[in-house]
Amino acid sequence: MNTEPVISLIGVTKRIGRTNIIDDLTFDVPQGEIFGFLGPNGAGKTTTIRMIVGLMSITKGQILIKGKNIKTEFEQAIRHVGAIVESPEMYKYLSGYQNLVHYARMVPGVTKDRIDEVVSLVKLENRIHDKVKKYSLGMRQRLGVAQALLHRPSLLILDEPTNGLDPAGIRELRDYLRNLTRTEGITVVVSSHLLSEMELMCDRVAIIQRGKLVNVMPIQHFTQGDDQDQTYLIQAQPSEQALETIKNMDGVRRVNLVEDEKIEVTTDREQIPDILIGLMQNQVRIYGVQLVCQTLEDRFLEITEGGQIG
Repeated sequence: MNTEPVISLIGVTKRIGRTNIIDDLTFDVPQGEIFGFLGPNGAGKTTTIRMIVGLMSITKGQILIKGKNIKTEFEQAIRHVGAIVESPEMYKYLSGYQNLVHYARMVPGVTKDRIDEVVSLVKLENRIHDKVKKYSLGMRQRLGVAQALLHRPSLLILDEPTNGLDPAGIRELRDYLRNLTRTEGITVVVSSHLLSEMELMCDRVAIIQRGKLVNVMPIQHFTQGDDQDQTYLIQAQPSEQALETIKNMDGVRRVNLVEDEKIEVTTDREQIPDILIGLMQNQVRIYGVQLVCQTLEDRFLEITEGGQIG
């Protein structure tokens, strides 16, 4: 099995004047992963994406795509990439199909069957022969994804791909991207301001702020924390007795009564059975135990100190 990352950023820096817009950015993305790229307005997300696809020069560091350096081996690297940066640009006086044919002529090996395949994948069969000027914004987004996929890239980069899509369209795109990673092993790097959607879509998430990498971790670690520091809601009665019992137990980092019958406990996951046994031994009746998960939005605002996503 090939364990080489599909894309690696190694100490990537972008300097304009004396200011580092991107500062020593380093991370890898393996094959078959949907990787979310988040940050407040002006954090440097689009600048990073533009460097990845060769639209902006790199001041320092390396970007490797399938082991090829985007700076010194541009053609070999970029052939593995399909991308929509900011918004897809199409010839509005041509039909969607004619746009795809025009693009296919610039890429060796794209057949009519492949064009038909991607049209079906993005569900544009009924409108593909209409002129693009008649398309909604969401339809243009889907046509852009189709164009980006024509040459069977290993890496798909999408900057705000859900712009203009209604909830049904967003869900379709999410399901489609997940299917792509499962069936074809494509790696997806996606930037979006819809944090709830990123939470549902991504395997891992990176957060950057002021051009620096703040954190990279699996999506469930962002929302659930690790096993050593999780918060649980225990519904028990009598609640005051339950509260006093839990306070005196080992491994409890925080405990408080949040409302009648409900106690919030922060502790190691392995301590929960012992806490429940201790409560029962003290004649406390337990009606429920629930892991309290933060949303990705909660964690994002906590990490960036309220920074505006964009």
